[in-house]
Amino acid sequence: MCVKLQTLKDISNYLAKELKEVYHDQEISAFADILTYTITGFEKLHIPEGNNFPLSVENARKIVSVCNELKKGKPIQYIIGEILFYNCKIKVNNDTFIPRPETEELVDLIIKENSGFKGKIIDAGTGSGCISIALAKHLPDALITGIDISEGAIIIAKENAKLNNVKVRFVNTDLLNCNAEKTGKADIIVSNPPYVRESEKQFMNKNVLDFEPHSALFVSDDNPLVFYHAILELADKLLSPGGRIYFEINEAMGIPLLRMIESYRYSGVMIIKDINGKDRIVKATKDV
Repeated sequence: MCVKLQTLKDISNYLAKELKEVYHDQEISAFADILTYTITGFEKLHIPEGNNFPLSVENARKIVSVCNELKKGKPIQYIIGEILFYNCKIKVNNDTFIPRPETEELVDLIIKENSGFKGKIIDAGTGSGCISIALAKHLPDALITGIDISEGAIIIAKENAKLNNVKVRFVNTDLLNCNAEKTGKADIIVSNPPYVRESEKQFMNKNVLDFEPHSALFVSDDNPLVFYHAILELADKLLSPGGRIYFEINEAMGIPLLRMIESYRYSGVMIIKDINGKDRIVKATKDV
């Protein structure tokens, strides 16, 4: 089987044939792009020899192995152990939620609105550390602290900071019962907390439900804004007057969250749509 995989152009054909009963064409194409980058270190369009770039026997075997895992529904990011997030290489495992493109949009907004920022940032619920690390890379004068309840996530976040040669302080603490002394003051608080309601599980892909940590994804239908409430309580003590909060949100919860934030003395509260036109980000400024 590996003999058929001799060049990069063979990857797409092989995956299309092997995975056509399990995945859509667009997903298979994305898998091929990810494997191309992982093997060569080049984006698909920038490979020196184009699609005729040769594959070693070892890499051909790796592709076959990855394909077999994909057939079981395992996310490709967990199979290869990493993902490219906002030009940062981020390791992931079963202790961490897989970063999504929507979160890159959140990071991009913060970077564009805070050019030259030199203050303190808290990333509440840091997971793999992807937000903290991308911000540290593009806002190098910022002092960034990432907090998470998962010891496993903190371990991988520290590895990711080292991998990307940035300095981030990570703290293992419960966001719902966080001691303000552990985090220190902040000028920006950003969070992509669990926000998928339990009732929405029925609409989610099996590979997400079977492999990604539920504690990083789901909240009770009875209290879906529990983490946002906890962060706002924390921000009441830690966020400087004039400081900003940025949240990634469940598209169905924008208005209730907006009203909650306004009750905490914030102004300029705004819901921002993602590239797919869904309510995805809420930002606000703490009143002076």
